[in-house]
Amino acid sequence: MHLTDLNQECLLHLFSFLDKDSRRNLSLTCKHLRLTFLDPQLWSLLNFFSPSELMKNNFILGPFLRYLNICWHSSRVKVCNIEDFKKTTFQRDLCSKHASLVSHFLECVCRMCPNLLSISLSGCGHITDGDVINVLRSCRRLQRLCLENCCRVTDAVLHAVIIHGGSLQEVRVDFCRNVTHTGLQTCREKRPGVCLVAERSAGMIPDIQPEEKLHVRRVLQKVLVFS
Repeated sequence: MHLTDLNQECLLHLFSFLDKDSRRNLSLTCKHLRLTFLDPQLWSLLNFFSPSELMKNNFILGPFLRYLNICWHSSRVKVCNIEDFKKTTFQRDLCSKHASLVSHFLECVCRMCPNLLSISLSGCGHITDGDVINVLRSCRRLQRLCLENCCRVTDAVLHAVIIHGGSLQEVRVDFCRNVTHTGLQTCREKRPGVCLVAERSAGMIPDIQPEEKLHVRRVLQKVLVFS
């Protein structure tokens, strides 16, 4: 029996064991396997382990997507998490090559995946409050939001959880240094039905803008002079 003699159910089951590249390569062999590759049932879950994977044409986005995970664990995450004004020229150049990849991808998700139930973003140091808020506004069935080591995320996301996250059951903001105790407490009070977890976030040192540091320094200098 040839592979193409199998029915669609069997082909989908076989495709489910393949990674995205293998699925696409197999789909290029004949029209029958291409139709299997395009079947929405195959793409309810997407896992990405590097922003560069978001640029590949080896997956399908659509209203059938339910679970999305973008987890980036590499040494580059450390560079992305450095405050912009502290980065060297080399570090800025490194970030410029991938800074907008996840944000652009999330824009597509907002347009094409209204039935998303769960999204997990880990190590995505360049995404902003606006990126996450747009997902909350567009994917009104979202039940789980997990953010880990996303340094630009602030209390604005927690405020959006209160306003737009009507279906949310679980929210995690782990190691997000610009989330505060006040934001977490307000979210818990306004949305007591949501399981809110924030490992280390409010206990980390938040970003401080250069002008704020200058102001603090001047105040300390005045105190020393008058003392």
